[in-house]
This record gives sequence, structure tokens and C-alpha cells, in this order.
Amino acid sequence: MDVQSNLNRVRERIMTAAFRAGRPPEEIKLVAATKTVPSEIIREALNCGVVSLGENRVQELLKKYPDLPPETEWHLIGHLQTNKVKKIIDKVALIHSLDRWSLAEELSRAAAESDTVARVLVQVNVAGEETKFGLSLPEAEDFVVAAVRLPCLAVQGLMTIAPWVADPEEVRPVFRQLKNLAQRIEGSLPGATMKYLSMGMSGDFEVAVEEGANILRIGTAIFGQR
Repeated sequence: MDVQSNLNRVRERIMTAAFRAGRPPEEIKLVAATKTVPSEIIREALNCGVVSLGENRVQELLKKYPDLPPETEWHLIGHLQTNKVKKIIDKVALIHSLDRWSLAEELSRAAAESDTVARVLVQVNVAGEETKFGLSLPEAEDFVVAAVRLPCLAVQGLMTIAPWVADPEEVRPVFRQLKNLAQRIEGSLPGATMKYLSMGMSGDFEVAVEEGANILRIGTAIFGQR
């Protein structure tokens, strides 16, 4: 596995997609998805300029957290159980998977107790897949309106996971709908800032960039099949 070469290819593809869309590539954050990747391989990625790591599971994040440099920026990109919130509230820069009211309340409560602010993205199941978590498109806007009122909780944007397809063009409408939702929320909710659109993974990130993604969660294209 040549992490450096893989990263170079990924960065080049991001840049090309950004230029196609008339966007500056530097506004796009690459989060290296490190599920099941050993710490020594992750260190290689960090040495190659990766700054942000995304973990799917709290247990795995907690295991790797002490092994890696303190300046590492951690993202929780997988489903978060309410009873695990306190374990990571002071360790992650951004939680991508706020998908229910009980979790919003617990994040707000835990952040207040830790004298911090929980920065979150609301997960939207745009395609309505039964196997995926996330709010439906119709309920997401009202959820955000309510969530922004909670203390110590900063809703900073939206996240979605597109269906797996052989041709990434097929999921372009998914990304476009998330972008449209973010624009509607900003237009209807004074003070709301949909700063981040977390969408796009190894199989579809170029289309996501073209549709407005500014956080990409990329694992396989960097670390290979696991």
C-alpha cells in the first residue's frame, strides 16, 4: 500500500473536479476515513499532510486517540449512540451524524457539562434507504430549526451518504438535493450557517465536489480495500 501515491492521486482528482466546477480546491476539506486502519498506517497519512481523520466507531476512535499526535483533528463520521456521547465530546472537532432529537439533547447537555460546544452536522438520508441512518428530507429542515436553539450545540451543516452505485453520475441528484436543502435552511432561518456539506466518499467524491461538497470522507482510495 502506497499511501503517499494514493493521496497524491486523490488530491489531483479533487483539484480537477473543483476546477471543473469553478471552485477553489483549498475550500474542500479531506477527511481520511480510518475505519479498521492501524495507527502506524494512519501515521503515514499524517506524515503526508493529512490533518483530519474520520472514525466510524467511538470505541475505535478512543483506542487510536492516544496513539496519534495531539494536533490531529478527529471527526466522528459514523452512527453515534447516545450513551457514548460523553466519551468523545471533548475529543472530536466535528460530529457528522446527528440524526435524532435525543442525540441532540444529549450532545447539548454533555457539551455544557464539559464547558465546550458540540459542533455537528445533521445527517440526512436523502435517498430514503432503509439500511442507512439519517433524517428524511421533509423532516430535516424543521429538525435543524429546533436544534439550533439548543445551548452548546453548533449546527454547522449537513451530511449524507449516497447509495452505492457503479456509475457515480447516478447519485448526482442526491448531492444536489442536499445542497438545495442547505440553501433553503439558510434562506429561511436567520443566523443559520450551513458552513459544511459533508458528502462524497471514495466512489463518488468527484461528483460530490461538482455539486458543492466541502468535506469529503475518503478511506478506500487512500488506504486501499480493507
